[in-house]
Amino acid sequence: MLEMAQNYEQGAVQLGVIAKRQNIPVKYLEQIIIPLKNANYVKSTRGKKGGHMLAKPPAEITVAEIVSLLEGGFKLTDCTESPEVCERSADCSTRLLWKEATEAMVEKLRATTLADLLERGGLKDGTPCTAPKRSNSDSGR
Repeated sequence: MLEMAQNYEQGAVQLGVIAKRQNIPVKYLEQIIIPLKNANYVKSTRGKKGGHMLAKPPAEITVAEIVSLLEGGFKLTDCTESPEVCERSADCSTRLLWKEATEAMVEKLRATTLADLLERGGLKDGTPCTAPKRSNSDSGR
């Protein structure tokens, strides 16, 4: 999304270009572009100069919208949204902390647009910085 935000006024960007610049497999990008298109955050054009572009200005797209769409919502632990998943949630000393941390994270993501990220100088040599890669042990996937 940052690649498309960076190129917002220059036109469409091909997934192959994004994949190369971000060191992300094209197959992965092909999967995540679908929900972004379906939710009208991205539009696509075909042809020689085709590719993908933001459907609205970067200042009108928050990081929260993107994360919520691609991750299915916000939660640091299951019990913050569904206390019934844990038999100890009623008297858990850390559940409130996780709930407050989630709320603070969501508030920050809602207050941050793609334009804000571009303005922060998260670009090095014209390439947006991405989240650090997670090892298999980090995500459990």
